[in-house]
Amino acid sequence: MSDGRLSVAESHSALLNAEFGEIDIYLFDQLLRGRFDHRHRVLDAGCGDGRNLVYFLRHGFRCYGVDRDPAAVAQVRAMAARLAPALPPEQFQVAELDSLPWATGSMDAVIASAVLHFAHDMAHFDRILDECWRVLAPGGLFFARLASNIGLEPVVGAAGGRARLPDGTERFLVDEELLRRASQRLAGNQRDPIKTTNVEGRRCMTTWCLEKG
Repeated sequence: MSDGRLSVAESHSALLNAEFGEIDIYLFDQLLRGRFDHRHRVLDAGCGDGRNLVYFLRHGFRCYGVDRDPAAVAQVRAMAARLAPALPPEQFQVAELDSLPWATGSMDAVIASAVLHFAHDMAHFDRILDECWRVLAPGGLFFARLASNIGLEPVVGAAGGRARLPDGTERFLVDEELLRRASQRLAGNQRDPIKTTNVEGRRCMTTWCLEKG
């Protein structure tokens, strides 16, 4: 428009969505704080349809993705072909999170957004976590958002196993003690305080951010 205002077709929300997709707001916070300024090899572990990769694909990051759902991986490959056609489609793979098809230390950042809570049990959780940590290079960033019992302890019980949440879903749940023990076992440096969002008592989602020493 001649007066500099955006048209309806160019609304602020539409422009933001085109640039960032439906990115996890807490991952967006990491971008704003410079955590990806020098971390260009980014793996989305459990990438789904690639909602967290849009910005990275648009801005020249070497993106990788893995998901157990072949349809989701096909969708991410199609999106990458549009936004970053130079990236080989083989960088997006169908695989299990506890057996990642990439070399040790090959990633500068690993995103695990809303996936670790699909672990079957504590042993499976540890295997997934160990694989994400294995592919992370020294100085790399591990970002996770996952379900927890924090604030819902009287309703869902103890962490370290699967439980049914008030929203009707069943998730593997963590708490702060479990995450701190895992951080110590990995010798990871906690970059942010553990943050939890309580969604009207129906579920709690916790953000966990580590740097590999």
